[in-house]
Amino acid sequence: MSGLSGPLVLVCWITILCWADCSPSQQDDMAPLKVEFHSLDFRNILHWKHPHMSANGLKYFVQYKVYGDKEWTNCEHCQGTRMLQCDLSEVTSDPREWYYAKVRSHSPKGPSLWVISPRFHPQWDTSFSPPRIRPRVTGQVISVQIRPPRSPLLGQNGNRIRVTKLQKLIFRIYLMHNDVEEEVLETDSCSKELVIQGLRPKTTYCLHAVSVIPLTGRKSLRSSSTCIRTH
Repeated sequence: MSGLSGPLVLVCWITILCWADCSPSQQDDMAPLKVEFHSLDFRNILHWKHPHMSANGLKYFVQYKVYGDKEWTNCEHCQGTRMLQCDLSEVTSDPREWYYAKVRSHSPKGPSLWVISPRFHPQWDTSFSPPRIRPRVTGQVISVQIRPPRSPLLGQNGNRIRVTKLQKLIFRIYLMHNDVEEEVLETDSCSKELVIQGLRPKTTYCLHAVSVIPLTGRKSLRSSSTCIRTH
């Protein structure tokens, strides 16, 4: 930069260095977008989206950690995956803990920056399915068997654990006749059966069920309609 005075030369060099250090790199453009947990019945799935500058052959790498830990851990089954999600249910199985996960992409030009999820708390952030219900009729009485949703976690007997082992729930049953809500009944998650008495004879009733978190009032979607006719 001959012919330029000292201060001007210094300004030019600072401008060049800042452009080189601060301008977005191609790898930054390849970072995944919208990294976040989606959870239903404690099935904790990390989701993300392709970057705007996505390229063919892009692979993704996932790590996780418990809030407060210094070290990140590789999620072994999500190293070099081409999918846009990773099931972290097993490694985020304590519903009382806070977790983070992070994802980066890898292209032929190298790895992107890591993108960290918002903090995730299974007990607060999971949603629930409605319970399964099975009604039986005896005269003008309907007995409703209630089966809570199950988590993906396995118990010692090899069966999937009911979500009510991990989170207290209330089950709300809606009794309908001719699409009109006649009665709403509630039972805690310890009860396996609900009895509805005093119904009209030879009348068709339909039932819907909802899971409710008593602490927050959050509800599941309603179950599909199950109908039965009294004698």
